[in-house]
Amino acid sequence: MNYTGEIAALMTAFLWSFTSIFFTLAGRLIGSYWVNKFRMPLAVLFLSITMFFTTGHFLPGDVSSHAFLYLTASGIIGLALGDTCLFRAFVILGTRLTLLVFTVSPIIAAVTAWIILGEKLGLMAILGIGITVAGVAWVTAERGKKEEKNNYADQGSKLTGILLALGGAAGQAIGLVLAKSGMSDGVDPLPATFIRMITAAAAIWIFSIFRGDLKKTLGKLKNSRALWFALGGTICGPFLGVWLSLVAVNNTEAGIAAAIMAIVPVMVIPLVIIVYKEKVTIRALIGAIIAAGGVALLFLG
Repeated sequence: MNYTGEIAALMTAFLWSFTSIFFTLAGRLIGSYWVNKFRMPLAVLFLSITMFFTTGHFLPGDVSSHAFLYLTASGIIGLALGDTCLFRAFVILGTRLTLLVFTVSPIIAAVTAWIILGEKLGLMAILGIGITVAGVAWVTAERGKKEEKNNYADQGSKLTGILLALGGAAGQAIGLVLAKSGMSDGVDPLPATFIRMITAAAAIWIFSIFRGDLKKTLGKLKNSRALWFALGGTICGPFLGVWLSLVAVNNTEAGIAAAIMAIVPVMVIPLVIIVYKEKVTIRALIGAIIAAGGVALLFLG
């Protein structure tokens, strides 16, 4: 059996575990809005160079109007709007609580794929998604009061953070489904990712120009520490991670791919131990085992 989609989803989750840390750190230094603006052009550059070395062209070849429309909509909804909400939620709520709310993304993806693409999941897949989401939620629900207070006390209200995280979850889920529809015309994941990314970059920068904050944006470049964090997050996230997420959704059902990619909170455990000096508890280990069991069912299904 071909597990290309499931393996790509696992690799995406691994990369996104680093992304969540990098962008949280960068966002707390210069603000999530500015991080989102810097990462997009960098990702477009990396994707264009990669296309040149793999296809001999810096830009995608012939793309049908159907594919372009859906990939453009996917970029705006999933990357420009969804990720802007997500990164702001990271700053307000912190990595864990944001990712806890984000666990609804696979469910939204499965429902959206059923509506738009007519994808139907079998009992094993539904069970696997449910177990995976439950395991991830069990891990991420465990938070210390001190961390919770430090995050949204100064950055914004808890309710605002939760709503932003929900917006990010919906944006990513709908964006993945729209991207899969766009790739149905034969567009490969790499050029599809490029179209999504350059569309999102254009949307964010046009919005920035209308806001009149271009000068302020350039001023943020002076924070070299934040830019290094943003660069690391860009490589792991909108470049390699988003590319692999389209490989995943192009080779398996959107709900299954989204569920596997949702195990980021499990994979991020070693990183939060190093960065935030947290201790691994029995609860976290049990949640990780439950999530791993759910992912195993998705592979078997």
